[in-house]
Amino acid sequence: MAPISTPQTPFGRVLTAMVTPFTADGALDLDGAQRLAAHLVDAGNDGLVLNGTTGESPTTSDAEKDQLVRAVLDAVGDRAHIVAGIGTNDTRHSVELARAAERAGAHGLLAVTPYYNKPPQEGLHRHFTAIADSTGLPVMLYDIPGRSGVPIDTETIVRLAQHPRIVANKDAKGDLGRASWAIARSGLAWYSGDDMLNLPLLAVGAIGFVSVVGHVVTPELRELLDAHLTGDVQKATEIHQKLLPVFTGMFRTQGVITTKAALTLLGLPAGPLRLPLVELSDPETDQLKIDLAAGGVQL
Repeated sequence: MAPISTPQTPFGRVLTAMVTPFTADGALDLDGAQRLAAHLVDAGNDGLVLNGTTGESPTTSDAEKDQLVRAVLDAVGDRAHIVAGIGTNDTRHSVELARAAERAGAHGLLAVTPYYNKPPQEGLHRHFTAIADSTGLPVMLYDIPGRSGVPIDTETIVRLAQHPRIVANKDAKGDLGRASWAIARSGLAWYSGDDMLNLPLLAVGAIGFVSVVGHVVTPELRELLDAHLTGDVQKATEIHQKLLPVFTGMFRTQGVITTKAALTLLGLPAGPLRLPLVELSDPETDQLKIDLAAGGVQL
């Protein structure tokens, strides 16, 4: 049975975009994935996003994606919302992945803006609509123009929000003004997809986070969110400021790289990266240790 959700919080409030653990030889580590998922849920996540960019989706096969979803569902699917990343820059392929995720038992879908081919807004509308039409699962859009090259315009978001299964947006656009208008006009459940802007986005109407730093500071993110929800602005701000070194340190380079390094330092499943991603250098690892310690992470 899927965890309880509401129209206001269709996937919970605190989700971590989980890395995909690999074994030393680069194979999928399903046991490690289950242990990491259990750790993250125990820490306070009420949802996990699998097979996103942080999960190295560009270098995992469709079969590996399916195996990962099934393994994590077996481990924590009764305690957390499992959202499967299915976005590609090929609508037909995305639809195939969406249907496979539904067969595997995923509770929802994350659909990123098609990247590299730079479709116009009408193409985006048709792409996301085709995905939403293809299954009975709720869909979270993922707006990240820094990676995709194309933003989802506010008018397009408002149009897409009319679809009964498009219920949320993960916002990594970095534009609080546009976010404010889109939240007000679309009525979508809005999730921060940029950890540095977690608190600012809450202030303009976001309801939660899809986080990378949740791998190491989920309890603090939960505390920040709870403080905001209860109106304790000062406490929420203090937690936000305490976490600034973590937000900075985890994104000094590509987030998967630093996240896997941090998990290894904490003795949690992670494993190597697949090319073209590479491990942190020794000086970079030393800097990450300094950043995490400055934010209160005990290594």
